Amino acid sequence: MTVKSPPEKSVRPPILDKLPNYGIQSDECPRRAKTQLDFIMLAIEALELNASQVMLTAIKELGLQDVLKSRVHLWRLRSTNPLRKFNQRQPLSLEEAKALVLVVCYLCRQLTVLTRQLFLGYQQLQDQQLSLEHHFRLAKYLKRFRSHFRARMNPKRATVLAYSTDEKLDELALSLLTQLLLCTGTRSEERLWASLFDGEVS
Repeated sequence: MTVKSPPEKSVRPPILDKLPNYGIQSDECPRRAKTQLDFIMLAIEALELNASQVMLTAIKELGLQDVLKSRVHLWRLRSTNPLRKFNQRQPLSLEEAKALVLVVCYLCRQLTVLTRQLFLGYQQLQDQQLSLEHHFRLAKYLKRFRSHFRARMNPKRATVLAYSTDEKLDELALSLLTQLLLCTGTRSEERLWASLFDGEVS
């Protein structure tokens, strides 16, 4: 007689404990947190050509496979962003959001040199009053970000409509570049996590 083994229980990764719950009653992340996390990951995709595979590698190296189970699962979590064309009407739990924050900061550290180069290039262009096209790598990042944003966000949403011009999208991409740079420092996970809940907790 074959004896079936009980299914293995998923183990909560202890690395998630470094991010607090801030006394939030609901297990679901607010709309702003879901949107901002997806935007940040969109910026990473604009910097890293093989971002999808790199994210999966980061998940494995951080031991987060029990929370972020697969490529499809990761796509579904990002699609909880209500501004997406194919929005998944499902919650993004605090545990899942914590895992995404840890992955984001892990990848940002790997992209530190490139992020700093682009940020310094942007500052130099401003000082010299030159257009963004004068910095090839920065212009390439902005072009890729605009393409990703327009391909994935719902143009019928008022928030998305506010970014209908190249200029507005470039402003968003540059602000996200600054945020990526902040995600490379000490305690960056805690700072990014806290920023997602500005105005949500007292």
